[in-house]
Parts: sequence; structure tokens; C-alpha cells
Amino acid sequence: MSRECVFLVVGGGIAGVSCAESLAICQPSASILLLTESSIVKSVTNLVPIARYLHKFDVREQNVSEMGASVGTLVDQLEHIDSSGHWVRTKKGVVIRYRYLCLCTGGAPKLFSSAPDESRIIGIRDTDSVLELQRRLAKAKDVMILGNGGIASELAYELKNVYVHWVVKDSHISATFVDPGAAEFFQLARKEVKDKGSVPKTAIKRMRYDELLPKELDNRHGAALGPDWHRTYDLSGAAETSEDKSLPKIYYKSHIQEYHELEPGTGGGLSIMLGHEDGSSERLTCDFIVSATGVQPRHEYTSDAAIKFSEDGGISVDEMMRTNLPDVYAAGDVCTSAWSPAPHWFQMRLWTQARQMGSMAGRSMAAASEEETVYQDFCFELFGHVTQLFGYPVVLLGRFNGQDLGQDYEILVRCTPNKEYIKFVLQNGRLRGAILIGDTDLAETCENLILNGIDLEPFGDDILNPDIDIEDYFD
Repeated sequence: MSRECVFLVVGGGIAGVSCAESLAICQPSASILLLTESSIVKSVTNLVPIARYLHKFDVREQNVSEMGASVGTLVDQLEHIDSSGHWVRTKKGVVIRYRYLCLCTGGAPKLFSSAPDESRIIGIRDTDSVLELQRRLAKAKDVMILGNGGIASELAYELKNVYVHWVVKDSHISATFVDPGAAEFFQLARKEVKDKGSVPKTAIKRMRYDELLPKELDNRHGAALGPDWHRTYDLSGAAETSEDKSLPKIYYKSHIQEYHELEPGTGGGLSIMLGHEDGSSERLTCDFIVSATGVQPRHEYTSDAAIKFSEDGGISVDEMMRTNLPDVYAAGDVCTSAWSPAPHWFQMRLWTQARQMGSMAGRSMAAASEEETVYQDFCFELFGHVTQLFGYPVVLLGRFNGQDLGQDYEILVRCTPNKEYIKFVLQNGRLRGAILIGDTDLAETCENLILNGIDLEPFGDDILNPDIDIEDYFD
């Protein structure tokens, strides 16, 4: 069996769908085929501007049948690429001839264990793995979470009716996104919620299809999770306790030294030896481990010519999202930017950049087909990410944690407990990055300050004085 198309996009995640949608806009009459391993794909919806170049959005899960007439779909898995002949072969033996190919195969969870088939270790990455977590939680009383990024942070506080042991390698929580000060802000806010006994409710912002039941999952890989993913699932355990609002026990600067499965006769579960930075260790028992330690680029396919990879294992791409293979592009978690980045931008494997890279790849492919010139999107001039942590809106801009600035920078912080946390990263009197937690209404102002390189030295510490509205100065 064979098929033909002008544009072939591999991957049903945010990057792949964004690429296909961008192609459909730029080349509405061209044949576009989306090859996806899951019948459920992710698309961006409710796109709302927070600033001129910064947007927040929801991620909608939809069946491939809803993709629309402009994009054809095939549920299968890529097995081999023949770039010289411009064709690919799928696992089911389908040969697809293409003119331009974009690889958006995403990332796979990094499991701390060398045994990926370990029955009591779950890697959280996509919808399918969360369904498996939901199923296991129904019988669990003690759970260990390993990791310190966005997924681990949300899980630690969203699990109910279960005792949570949260193991992090850093000296504070949520280190992927925030500094120790912001971490303390979050913890005090959660403690306040617990003491008052009222947990803020958040409306479910997106839908979930559950045609894929756990027994049907096999080894298919679904698309990555999007914003507010945990609001869609019942993450409740089986512990007989009314303390469903209890805080997790956090083990800082710790790691798993060894673990083994207990005999079923003793109640089952895992016996885990934790090692701490001071050289001490302790043994814990839990039902299973949730490994949320990040992702690694996923490219489980062969090719006729060697694909160029970066040091982190991602497919190396230039500013037009082109790989070293002719007419082959890549976007999202599977790729690594190999161009010289703008002063205020760097790559993080987030759904925001998956959308941006996918759209850029689509525009680039469409331009190549028409032999036109296209320039890199302005979104690659400034790092920006909008998310939600512990019930608070969070905006990250530029070098928000002083990334790659060495020791030559200053930090200004304003904190109002349970309301807002604002951090400015300043270098040579100019704003290089910002963390905005809460309803600060400063995103657009900070965006302008960073991009325009305005000298803030004349304002001193007053730049964050709550009695001075800096928007009046710089909007």
C-alpha cells in the first residue's frame, strides 16, 4: 500500500498539529498528510494575547477525524526515512511519498531506572501515561514523585487521598521554572490553603477523549501534556484518610540509591533507599514511583543517511527548522536549535515552543515549495512562557533565572504573600528577564523593557515600588 502527498508531518502533538495547520493556511490547495501514532491529537485553542508577542492558550484533544478536510490523517508509526528518494515506510508497511517532510515525534520520559519495563515505575509524559497513573492511584496509599519540573510540581499538590513523598535533586521546589524565593512563595501559599481548609477550584478548560483504555494502549506514544492537564483527571488514591489536602513530604537534594520490590505477602510495593546530600540515607516504602524527570528527544526510526544530532540527542535544526537531510524539517521536543540564539531567547522543551516551532516549520516548508524567502518568526527574539503553578498564573520572560548571564547580573524582587511574586533580572541597568506570579498585569511592560533595552538605572529600586505604576512610564 502506498500514498502520496506534498507535505508529510509526523507526530500528533502540539508541534505536529501546529505545523499541519500552518501549512493548511499557507498552502490550502496542497495535499497535507499527518502521520500520528495515536488517534487522539493535540491542537491549540483559546489563544489569548498576554503581551504583544506572548500568548496563553489551552490545548484541546481531538480525534483525528476532526482535523478537517484540508489535512489528511493516518494512524501509524514511522519506521524508516529514505530522504534521497523522498519516501517513508510505516510500521504497517505503508509507503508514503512526499515532497517535504517534518519530524515532530516529540520526546519520551527520562526514567531514572535502567529498566524501562519496571512495573512499579511510571513515566509521566502524555495523556496515555496519565490514564495509567489514574488507574494505579485507585489502589495506592503511598506514592513517590521523582522530579522537579512543572509536571512533578503539579502532581505533588494535586494528588488526593494518598501520601506523597516528593524527591528533588535541588534545594527548592519547581527549580525548572522558579528561584528559591518563588518556591517559598508557593509553599507558604499552599500551607495557608491547608490551614484554612479551602482548596481553590479551577474549571476544566479542555476536553479529554478516553477511547484509549489502558488495556488498549500497547506501546503507542500519545502527544505531550498541555497546560492545566491535571484538572481533567481524577487523581485520587486509596488511603483511608480525610487529609486529602495534606502537603507532600519533600526530600531536598536527594536521590534514589537502590530499590527492590517487596513480596506480595508483605503487602507488595517498593522498598526504596534514599540518599541525601549530607551522606545520610533512609528507607521508605511506597506503592509505585512516578518518574517526572524531564524528556529526551524521541526518534525511533531509521534513515538512509545519517541525521545530524545535537549533544542532547535532539535533531539539529537551523533557524528555518531544516535538518541536514534534503527537504526534511523537524520541530518541537524532538529537535534542538543549532542557530545562534537571540540575546533574550533560549530553548526549553515546553508546549509554548512546540507551537512556535511547529508553526515556523510549516511556514518554512510552504515558502520552500514556492521558492520564496521567509524570515524567522519574531517569537524567537524573546523567550516567553505562560503557565499555571499551584493555582497561580505564571509568566516567564527572557533570561528569567539569569540563564547564561554568569554572575554579572542583579535581581530585584517584590513579594506580596498569597497575592504576587515579581522578580526582575537586571544586567548593566537593563531588564534581561522576569518572573511574574499572580495577576501582576506587567507582562507587556516587561516585554517592552526587555526588547527595547531601556536603561532602568535612573529608577533604582523604585522600578518595583508598589506605589509607582511603572506601566505609566514604559507602555
